[in-house]
Amino acid sequence: MPKKYDISGWATKNNILCADGRRIGKDAFKDQDGAIVPVVWNHNHDSIDEVLGHALLENREEGVYAYVSFNDTPNGQTAKSCCNHGDVTAFSICANKLKHDSNRVVRHGIIRELSLVLAGANPEATIDTLEITHDEEALETALIFNGTTDELELNTIVHSDDEPEEEPTPEPDEGSSEQPSEGIEHSDEDKEAKDMADENKSVGEVFDQAMEKLDEDEQTAVYAVIGAVAEGDDNDDSEGGSEMKHNVFESRVQTEDVLEHSDEVAIIEAAKECGSWKKAFNEFLDDNELAHDAIAGGFAQPASGQTGDVTYLFPEYKDVHPGAPELITNDQGWITTILNAVKKSPISRVRTRQVDIRGLEQLRAKGYKKGHEKTLAGNFRLAQRTTDPQTVYVKNALHRDDIIDITDFDYVQYLYNIDRMMLNEELATAIVFGDGREDGDEYKIAEDKIRPIYTDDDLYTIHRTLDLTAAKANLQGSDTAKHFSDNYVYAEAMVEAVLYARETYKGSGSPVALMHPHTLNVMLLARDFNGRRIYGTVSELAAALNVSRIETVEQMATKTRTATVNGTEKTYRPLAIIMNFNDYQLGATKGGEIHHFTQFDIDFNQEKSLIETRVSGANTRLYSAIAIEEEVTNANG
Repeated sequence: MPKKYDISGWATKNNILCADGRRIGKDAFKDQDGAIVPVVWNHNHDSIDEVLGHALLENREEGVYAYVSFNDTPNGQTAKSCCNHGDVTAFSICANKLKHDSNRVVRHGIIRELSLVLAGANPEATIDTLEITHDEEALETALIFNGTTDELELNTIVHSDDEPEEEPTPEPDEGSSEQPSEGIEHSDEDKEAKDMADENKSVGEVFDQAMEKLDEDEQTAVYAVIGAVAEGDDNDDSEGGSEMKHNVFESRVQTEDVLEHSDEVAIIEAAKECGSWKKAFNEFLDDNELAHDAIAGGFAQPASGQTGDVTYLFPEYKDVHPGAPELITNDQGWITTILNAVKKSPISRVRTRQVDIRGLEQLRAKGYKKGHEKTLAGNFRLAQRTTDPQTVYVKNALHRDDIIDITDFDYVQYLYNIDRMMLNEELATAIVFGDGREDGDEYKIAEDKIRPIYTDDDLYTIHRTLDLTAAKANLQGSDTAKHFSDNYVYAEAMVEAVLYARETYKGSGSPVALMHPHTLNVMLLARDFNGRRIYGTVSELAAALNVSRIETVEQMATKTRTATVNGTEKTYRPLAIIMNFNDYQLGATKGGEIHHFTQFDIDFNQEKSLIETRVSGANTRLYSAIAIEEEVTNANG
């Protein structure tokens, strides 16, 4: 038993069910037999004023017994008076580095502080001895680190031998901790600290002098130690379990790489022996498997799968564009142009009939010669075809939970807009190029239902192959590399192909040109002998091609068609499609136009959406479209 204490009692009892469901095993804290820990009120660590005194721990068969000495401070003496009066009768411990067995029995841990509480989590952690008079010359030394080097202080608290036994709240005497610093007395335990400074110097001043003798790396190590200790007070790690406070259980984010006050003292002692802060600090890190990055300043990053790194201090992310996420789409301008321009018909089953009477000698009018019989004109050719409708749809489903949980934009409308966009793009692609699926694909939009302009019969679409070799020869003769650039040759070849095809073009009105963005750029970059661009704007190029405007279609890059020429199958890629799209008819009977249907599925808690249309599509005029293309048979193998 110690010679001095104010109260004593059981800090914790073994094999008693605590309020948090744990039991303390025998000798769980045996390593702290004789250890001194702070005493605070109700586990409050917010201020040094909350420290009421200290407790000497004694490991016994039944548990851990504590002998408490209160400080000569107003709070300390108030706590002493409350205990003497019987107002406070319970202890509670704060421990960490806990190791449990499978039955939640604590087998090892470290008690960090002892608290006075109104009711303990361990029902037998109580105060059983009060009002013990201090013997004279009783000393306690406390080394306090607060995270900044200029406020590092060493304080020695001396309890007076004049303290009356019957007085619950004695006045502090000349040796109390409330006296000025120059009156502080140092105990034998402070001998090493006293070697660093005389009675007229604080440890902060001694520390500054010592820091001047260290190199930059060693100074960095010292600052990292002090900063880590200050942060470690609130983030102690428990190796085998969570931090335990018997009575008050707080949820804390804890990290593994934390330096504690006891660790700091060990580093200081090692530094005195080896003469180097840096060496002592690194040896401590190696022994305890902590991250060396801590000496670089800032926050040491946690191990994988753990929390608590510096990113938790960053502000929350903010949306650049609040609301619904922005969509990344293919070119949509040409799709609107096509769907607005095609002729809409209330008839979905359509038939087109044309008679080609061009160049038929037998149809020519004849001159009459008296006495001869008048002959009949010859036969003419009739071209006709029929087109039936097909249903095209987009189906989707939304979980009602998602609809409710997504609150920063209208999720239902957002998905509908996407579905409608996909339907429009599929219709426009099928009209111009075909949907690209194989013939046996169950989802293919049949090319005899919505007839593609690019792959249509030569009677409807005029196909012209771009011949760059012939264009070079025509423009430059044999000295091709000396005069015109490749862009110029390409541009002139395109213009020539389009204008020559216009000679047989029979479409109505003024056509529109669709082309890939790269094709357009090559033509715009064409230069003459002096380096000046031939076509300064897109409008100038459109005028040269004799079209009303040019629309870019990036989807064109992946489209091809096959054709048999002189018994050989060849593959072509489109460079430009030219047509007045009003000559193309899109037919749908009543009810076949685009409709949106919704239905709630009770079984799967889903809001289902269907957008569909039943249409037919076909070019209704002969020779009303022009397709400029290049052969890619060899490129495709």
